[in-house]
Amino acid sequence: MREGSLEAPTRHPLAWKAPEFWEELKAEAELERIFDICHGCRRCVSLCTTFPTLFDLVDNSKTMEVDGVAKEDYWKVVDQCYLCDLCYMTKCPYVPPHPWNVDFPHVMLRAKAIKFRKGDVKLRDKLLTSTDRNGKLAAIPVVAQTVNAVNKFKPARAAIQAVIGVHKDRELPPYAPHKFRSSVSDSKPFPVRDGKNTPGKVAIFATCYANYNEPGMGHDLVALLEHNEIPYVLVEKEACCGMPKLELGDLDGVDALKKKNLPVLAKYARAGYAILAPVPSCDLMFKQELPLMYPDDPDAIAVRDAMFDPFEYFVLRKKDGLLKTDFKTPLGKVAYHIPCHSRVQNMGQKTREALEMVPGTQVTVVERCAGHDGTWGVKTEYFDNSMKIGRPVFRQMAAAEAKYVSSDCPIAARHIMQGMGDDAKDAIKAHPLTLLRKAYGI
Repeated sequence: MREGSLEAPTRHPLAWKAPEFWEELKAEAELERIFDICHGCRRCVSLCTTFPTLFDLVDNSKTMEVDGVAKEDYWKVVDQCYLCDLCYMTKCPYVPPHPWNVDFPHVMLRAKAIKFRKGDVKLRDKLLTSTDRNGKLAAIPVVAQTVNAVNKFKPARAAIQAVIGVHKDRELPPYAPHKFRSSVSDSKPFPVRDGKNTPGKVAIFATCYANYNEPGMGHDLVALLEHNEIPYVLVEKEACCGMPKLELGDLDGVDALKKKNLPVLAKYARAGYAILAPVPSCDLMFKQELPLMYPDDPDAIAVRDAMFDPFEYFVLRKKDGLLKTDFKTPLGKVAYHIPCHSRVQNMGQKTREALEMVPGTQVTVVERCAGHDGTWGVKTEYFDNSMKIGRPVFRQMAAAEAKYVSSDCPIAARHIMQGMGDDAKDAIKAHPLTLLRKAYGI
């Protein structure tokens, strides 16, 4: 229950098309208003480095209040925020409908958008968030192997850090020489069995990551659908969901990607498909961020209502009595990290529920931000903070002494394994889709 209100929290649309949204003085006034409330509360101090940065600025000012902080220092707080949404969804007692109307992530996004439009971003940041372009260049035979070798070569990484600011010690995801989309065809002609909670056919939004980096997780999803005799198709074409651009504040970039994706996905939604994306950030983009940016767009609403996290879909399928439970292989101990972008979807711990269907499986859940967040933890200036934020997660995952280390977010899983260091030497990193496929023995 939230202090000051018995009503459920709500979210106002992002008024990014209004002229006043882009006025820097008005944005700074809203930053000051919300910073003052946060300073008086301090409930979110342990979530990330954003709030400690703010509170240190306040505590070291002449007045020891927000009015003593220089306006130009507000941007130090903005730069630490990677828009995980946890403060809004899990901590803040003053979110709407509370009259104080605190939406910390949205005021951060507004500031980032103003900063981006002013041109106050690095070329590196624009390159890192251009996931389609990067994937099309790197994820082809020979080139992929070369890029992967360079990313593991310490002298090359030192040079890359010096030139563009990607931290030399960050373990980067590999590029696959064969794209997921190029190696999958539509399913067998299974009968469509709609349930009370689930459509009986699926459209797969592959995501940049599954397409270019780890196609295996896409193939695992396909195998699970095949085993459960759920007809599926790959969406006919797709672009990046837009989450990397959103986190950078490039709202025009988000708009361009939205125009590519939503008309295509809306056709599947209106044709009765469940739309599944195997990366939580992509699910969240279509479930929450785009509908908040385009609240009156019927395509955005149709796609929102048809979008499922894969494990949300499987658990609801089980509730409908339409999911097979013929598991053959126990998984033993699984240390499972639930990513921020799964937590804020308000669907509960569906991955845990699905894995716990498997006999002989014990799941230890770690419910805390790992600190990587897309491109933020890759950057030289934030790498140390990302590792600091992740320390409690690394420690808890290691304490489980599990056979498998798993997270719905493949980047978070890689980050956790790196942070665990020697404690991870006997653990196997495996995506939850991979684990469920293994349990079925398929």
